[in-house]
Amino acid sequence: MHKQAKLIVAVVFAGFASVYVVAGAPTAVAVFAVQVLFTLRRSWWLLPVQAVLAYGSVLLFGSSVGILGFVGGSLLLTRLWPLALAVAGSAALLGPPDPVISMVLISLVVYGLTRMIDRIDEVNAARLSLAVTAAAEERLRIAAELSAGLGRALSAIAEGARTGTPDVETARRSLAEARSAAASYRAMSLTPEITTAKAMLTAAGVTVDVRVSHAEPLGPAGALLAAVLREAVTDIVRRSAAGSRTVCRIETYTEGAAVWLRVSDDGARTAGDADLGDLPEQVEAAGGTLTVGLTGDARMSVEARLPVTRPAGRPERDSALAIALLAAVLVGFSVKALLAAGSLWPAPLLAVIVVMQVRSVEGRHHVALSIMGVLTFAPLPLFGQAWLGVAGFLAGPVLLAFPWAVALPLVAAVVAVVAVSGVLLALPVALTVNYAISTVVTGLVVYGLLRLARMAGELRESRDGLARAAVVEERLRAARDLHDLLGHTLAAILLKCELARRLDADRARKELQDVLTMTERAMEDLRTVSGRDGELSLGAEAESARALLSTAGVEVELDLGHDALGRDVETTLGIVLREAVTNVLRHSSARRCVITTSVRDGTVRLSVRNDGARATKGRHGSAGIGNLTTRLAALDGRLDVTHEDGWFELTAEAPTLTWAPAGQVQAG
Repeated sequence: MHKQAKLIVAVVFAGFASVYVVAGAPTAVAVFAVQVLFTLRRSWWLLPVQAVLAYGSVLLFGSSVGILGFVGGSLLLTRLWPLALAVAGSAALLGPPDPVISMVLISLVVYGLTRMIDRIDEVNAARLSLAVTAAAEERLRIAAELSAGLGRALSAIAEGARTGTPDVETARRSLAEARSAAASYRAMSLTPEITTAKAMLTAAGVTVDVRVSHAEPLGPAGALLAAVLREAVTDIVRRSAAGSRTVCRIETYTEGAAVWLRVSDDGARTAGDADLGDLPEQVEAAGGTLTVGLTGDARMSVEARLPVTRPAGRPERDSALAIALLAAVLVGFSVKALLAAGSLWPAPLLAVIVVMQVRSVEGRHHVALSIMGVLTFAPLPLFGQAWLGVAGFLAGPVLLAFPWAVALPLVAAVVAVVAVSGVLLALPVALTVNYAISTVVTGLVVYGLLRLARMAGELRESRDGLARAAVVEERLRAARDLHDLLGHTLAAILLKCELARRLDADRARKELQDVLTMTERAMEDLRTVSGRDGELSLGAEAESARALLSTAGVEVELDLGHDALGRDVETTLGIVLREAVTNVLRHSSARRCVITTSVRDGTVRLSVRNDGARATKGRHGSAGIGNLTTRLAALDGRLDVTHEDGWFELTAEAPTLTWAPAGQVQAG
């Protein structure tokens, strides 16, 4: 985009220079070259060189004083900008009013286009730093929020363990707070739920087509849309027949101040089959709509619309600068036209054209273009030569409104009409050519100012979108760590506290000692959630899992067959093991659990099997499975879950040494 912006500016400057070259001033080429160099490098020594070339062209070769506009524009870009007034004054002394106006206009255009390039550079350079800053600020906010609640609660639990008083209520409240915080962080974005839904559908043999075009974060609306998606996908998975070729399409888009979610599939169902619980009432209470029905191509569709609150946009100073300069340029050209006409009669029509140009900056409506076309050519028989310069006002909007394949022939047609009109008006050939070139240059000026403003706006939106994405990613990371790390530890602490409260003093003392150890580990997990990179040992996590499951009365068979693993792989598999153990304790009635690891062909495989699989299917789209799927996918790994003969198995696979082994110290 930056190269495209510089090309636009160079073309506009070349257009100005060509006017003076055609008028018999070959030195304009040198002035143009210096101007391009100054725009790119801003070297101070180029200013006197440009001034010598421009004034030499005027004084020695009789060039129009309009060429001094290049010098004035360059000065406006420096601390020597007051000297631009002196250049304008010298132009007034050396030439008639018409070229003096041209000199002022060129100065403004040079200044405006160059400042727009600077703005594009600034916005582009700030994109990454703004995203990093936004993520850091969000990390600090999350850290303060969690430390204020969970940090104090963990300190209270540890103090109770030291004094021999198991604080069950605080442990239970802390676990609930951690789960609530994880859910609230996930609710900012619909993206993780879409990832989980895709994994669920693929595992069920359903072909998935995801078309996402909404902007994150969604705020509170994200939680409701995630719930709708989860229920719709669960319904599809539940009703999809084995061996069927069901195709599910998940679509999101933004329209005005609302975001839409549509989940459709071609399975054999009716509208009455979909069970969304109380979600329609929740969506309606949030100011949205939720409908279920058949689409025109006989697909079952669940469609939700929810309003999204966006922060108020900042003033677009790029557009303001472009509009101000455009208005000044249009007024200047209009004054030149009036001077050429020697009358004020064309003024009302020129005023209409100027207003239409300024008001239609954001996108050119074809009706407005048609009106401008009529105003450009209809008055020619009445005003003659004085109206030929107005054609440039039409060329610029045409370049903005149509693709190049359409715009260039249309602009060529406008220029041809100007040339033919010059011939019909019996103007000298040189003057007719000058009007034709001026039409192109004026069109390029209008196009350049507004196109660069749009580029800056697009980059600003991209920068802001990158910052929003960084905040969402930071929240999702915190949600995953809260659920996978701290949630597991808090669940274990609660279990130990409840056991200690039921046991005699000696046995309770041992459990409370474990609570102290787990509390220290929870504090470490809390620091990890707050943004500090943490590392886990798969072996240590396996031993911890065996101890915890044994405490809960589950027989554990542990068989670890892995050696050195990459740091990130070992940490991720440790988190997978934590989540698997938590699920054994929460969602099954297991009496036996088998934990194994093995390595084959550069891939490590972790398996956690238990005999407590319930008759009903587990929860679809749960946060834990979705988190683990996302983590493993980042390592080119995969997660599988199976139910068979009363046994539930969770299997995770990942490359072994994609990253540096855990604990390995790298030299240098």
